[in-house]
Amino acid sequence: MNPLLLTRDEATKSDEYRLRFFLENGFKRNRCEVCGTFFWTLDEDRTNCGDAPCLSYTFIGKRGFRRAYSVHEMRDEFLKFFEERGHQILKPYPVAARWRDDIYLTIASIAVFQPFVTSGLVPAPANPLVLSQPCIRLTDIDNVGLTVGRHLTIFEMGGAHAFNYPDKYVYWKDETVRFCHEFLCERLGLKPELITYKEDFWEGGGNAGPDVEVCSNGLELATLVFMCYKVQNHYYQELPLKIVDTGYGIERFTWFSTGQPSAFHAIYGRLLDDFLSIAGLKGVDEKILAKTAEESATMQVGGGASIQKLRVKVAAKLGMDPEELDRILTPVEYVYALLDHTKCLAFMLADGIVPSNTGEGYLARLVLRRALKLMHLLKLVIPLSDLVDKQITFWADSFPTLKERRDKVLEEISIEEAKYKAALSRGKSVVLKYFERSKGKFDLNDLIKIYDSHGIPPEVVKEVAQEVGVNISLPDNFYALVAKLHEKPVTRVEERKLLLTEEEVKGLPPTRPLYYESPYTFSFNAKVLKSLRNMVILDQTAFYPEGGGQPADKGYLEVNGSKVDVIDVQKVGEVIVHVLEKPIPEGVTIHGVVDLEVRLSYMRHHTATHIVLGAAREVLGAHIWQAGAQKGLKSSRLDITHYKRISPEEIKRIEILANEVVMRRVPVRAEFMNREEAERLYGFTLYQGGVIPGRKIRVVSIGDWNVQACGGTHVTNTIEVGAIKIIRVDRIQDGVERLEYVAGLPAIEYFQEVDNQVKAVAEVLNVSRDKVVEASRKLREELKEYRKRVEALQKRLAEHIALSIQGKAETINGLKVVVHEVPGASNQELITIGGNLTKNNPTIVAFLYSLTDANAHLVVMVGSKTGLNAGALIKEVVETVGGKGGGEVNVGQGLIKAERVTDAVKSFNSIIRDVVKGEKSS
Repeated sequence: MNPLLLTRDEATKSDEYRLRFFLENGFKRNRCEVCGTFFWTLDEDRTNCGDAPCLSYTFIGKRGFRRAYSVHEMRDEFLKFFEERGHQILKPYPVAARWRDDIYLTIASIAVFQPFVTSGLVPAPANPLVLSQPCIRLTDIDNVGLTVGRHLTIFEMGGAHAFNYPDKYVYWKDETVRFCHEFLCERLGLKPELITYKEDFWEGGGNAGPDVEVCSNGLELATLVFMCYKVQNHYYQELPLKIVDTGYGIERFTWFSTGQPSAFHAIYGRLLDDFLSIAGLKGVDEKILAKTAEESATMQVGGGASIQKLRVKVAAKLGMDPEELDRILTPVEYVYALLDHTKCLAFMLADGIVPSNTGEGYLARLVLRRALKLMHLLKLVIPLSDLVDKQITFWADSFPTLKERRDKVLEEISIEEAKYKAALSRGKSVVLKYFERSKGKFDLNDLIKIYDSHGIPPEVVKEVAQEVGVNISLPDNFYALVAKLHEKPVTRVEERKLLLTEEEVKGLPPTRPLYYESPYTFSFNAKVLKSLRNMVILDQTAFYPEGGGQPADKGYLEVNGSKVDVIDVQKVGEVIVHVLEKPIPEGVTIHGVVDLEVRLSYMRHHTATHIVLGAAREVLGAHIWQAGAQKGLKSSRLDITHYKRISPEEIKRIEILANEVVMRRVPVRAEFMNREEAERLYGFTLYQGGVIPGRKIRVVSIGDWNVQACGGTHVTNTIEVGAIKIIRVDRIQDGVERLEYVAGLPAIEYFQEVDNQVKAVAEVLNVSRDKVVEASRKLREELKEYRKRVEALQKRLAEHIALSIQGKAETINGLKVVVHEVPGASNQELITIGGNLTKNNPTIVAFLYSLTDANAHLVVMVGSKTGLNAGALIKEVVETVGGKGGGEVNVGQGLIKAERVTDAVKSFNSIIRDVVKGEKSS
């Protein structure tokens, strides 16, 4: 094993926690008699670590601090305390972790600095710093409400962070614990002997380190992590940085300060009262809630049996019947969870997450649909958007983005609620079909599949299952399991077109990218550094390698007067590999020529992509996010997140805005910038095209219209793009719209093609081009009239044919049986004729057919007094001769090979005779 890698035991040796602060201030290291964990305390007689479940919540019913705080007040107190101690206050980051490609949601305050700051690649935005960061974790979503506030999907993590570099020390363990102790005791007024510092070890985001959990009266208030390791295959390598990563639970501090019966009382205050009132739950005895909170702290509560056990325990303490207690508490717990989920939704959607079937949109939809399920259980008739609106109003002063994006958020919620209701309405038929296909086999994976594919919650599946006698067991943590499956992006490994590996190009200098230095350089001289099979690496190149949705350049290399076509260009590490039509020797000097028209078309379309994206955000809203893009020679496409179909009027506005930007002659600039500087100037919309690794990132700006981290080639002024025309809009998946467009010469070619088509239509209609629309409408009305006449004639013809063949019916035991070919008739015409026959005589059984070149269309119709099933008859016929068929009681249809029609007639006659004789029942 690498001697620089440590095992878990080596990384968690006890010396890590033997801090000078503890020793100098009289703390004792004791061991918890319940969980066995070591902790530090000023109460030398303490034998309990002070954390749940080892200790109940003993702060309920009394103020834990000098005074009670609201969440807003506690946040301000925390930030001011650390600002006074040299920390710069940062604004909170979004809950959508756009700067990360390994997680969708911001799960901790340190997550906003991983991986670039924590690895040392990028300097911290301030050092030391402090922020109160909204975080979202869905791993315990099923427990929200059941544990009266120990679990939340959304919470604020107060993060005080310091980054110690080899050449710059800020502060480390002793100062970190001292700051925490001062905040608790001097600032907030907690008695020092009531605090315990519990030893633990933390891992997350690829980093790790020893930590102490700060507990009092059964509640963990903060975690102080001393991040000093990088995790590598379950081993630990020391980081060059020593990072202070503290997480103060702002909501928990607030709850502790008030001593209220649940965290939801402390967090939401009057908003909780409002939700309880809407649910008709006024006047719930706080003694019941308080006792539930205290007892839940000492248990692992996760629904099902554990909840029933908790009910029995609490009921015994209160002298109540457990069923009565359950009747009182269950709806209150639903309200707690609904409060949490509606806040979570407000923050997710305000930060631009669009509910969908994939990615972060899936997680937003999961929270939303669980909120709707809770509303159903509470029998609420108020729209979910009204509840989310209340959350926006409650939090908007502290988080102004909520107010700015209120209208879009509420519209998204309303649309999603309608989709959910539609999913429920078709739920029973979907589940029944699934049961039929699965043939009685059903497990958790099937439940998840139905939820993922159709949005049908497990409770609905269980209800349908009970109706058909299928027994299904629902896991108490279903939504948490589903969230875990979707919590991280799927790592997509790009298909490598080249056989060269990084090992094969090892030792070669980076290829000089002339396409960046001078994008209008289309010819150049270079030396062949390496030639392998039909691939070469040059010391410099103007050929752009495929990447970022932009195809590779085309062209040729000239070697000793001979031209060799370049058929592909790819980047491997820092070198650029040219794939040629045939090999060329190593060491020679070549003259490269890039296909000018191809490159210019790609440049125009790539810049057009940025322009169209900016226009879409302007027209549709700031929630628009690039979900994919592909630049082409003749056309390009852009996939964007949006919660509904884009209207024709919106497309027109996007198109007009895009072309206005082109005509404004806006300079297009590309420059390499330090990541932290680019993020400071432009925010995380930089990463619309994805996260680009490294300290230096290439930033392409079109004035203030659109700024993105981008590695593609672009024109230098928008006027060079030429006209932009959106030619197609598709919804490629729920929540994602695809815009296809043309730019530059392809746009002119498109306009010319449309013009040619209009001209051709005008010639056909024998009108001038400006009269084409009017003439087309007139022609459509005339066609409608002619269709009506034809339908009337067809109806009369069908009646005539029915009368003419009715007399040819054969009587078999009281039934009138007609077998007749109707040449050239369609299926619908056969049905119309058959309908006239059965209408005229309810004892008729008709077998009608018509022939095409290869197939025969069959129709069986039965009168109301025959007692027969037409669908069953046709099915039996086609089974005997080969083909497809089926239908309903009164009409059956089939399709067979034309050469089998005689056999089909014989089969039908035979089946009818058998039925009449009573040998079969159809």
